[in-house]
Amino acid sequence: MIRSRIALIAFLLITIFGHSQSGINCLSVDSSGLYSKAFNSFEKDLFAHYKFGNDSIKTYRTFLAEVASLSLDLRKLPSNNSIQLARVFKKKSSDPNSIWVKLSDYENQEATKKASPYTNPSKKDEEEILIFNYRGGLIQCLKNNSASDDFQNIISTLEEDGNVSTSLIAQRIYYIPDKKFKASEIKKFIAFDIYYSILMVIEKAFG
Repeated sequence: MIRSRIALIAFLLITIFGHSQSGINCLSVDSSGLYSKAFNSFEKDLFAHYKFGNDSIKTYRTFLAEVASLSLDLRKLPSNNSIQLARVFKKKSSDPNSIWVKLSDYENQEATKKASPYTNPSKKDEEEILIFNYRGGLIQCLKNNSASDDFQNIISTLEEDGNVSTSLIAQRIYYIPDKKFKASEIKKFIAFDIYYSILMVIEKAFG
């Protein structure tokens, strides 16, 4: 009888703990509300552009497919609000708590820089390459609260070598099974590591 009660209590604790973990909003690591505003703007852009109604899986997968195939229409997709938010992120990139960091600070000096038509600046406009901080608080929260082993493995790989093209990251995220793909952690990763990383590079084209 005592053992059964102990087992029941243990089960309830695990259940409660599991639910509390999955309910964590990782965007709350930013007290200013900037992350939440950016994520909401991203989703608004996405659903307005693809027009698949409330089908979030189809909407997100179509976006990832276009990023992976380098066919994303950057003239029509981003709203002015998202462009302005990307500029804010870019200005804050030198802050200690920025979710983007300089590639030179992230990797050792012997890292080989790989070309990316989305995330690497052209030779005409030499700028310090910025990459998503895969070792930072936001991404670690997303990783640790995700139920997807595939997603966690992708992040673990990027922690070691963050100099990976956006198109390749999009391709790997695309193949996460639907049940895990629709989780908020993966959607938020797509918003920041893919969408805003691209906008931070092309924002100058919008005047």
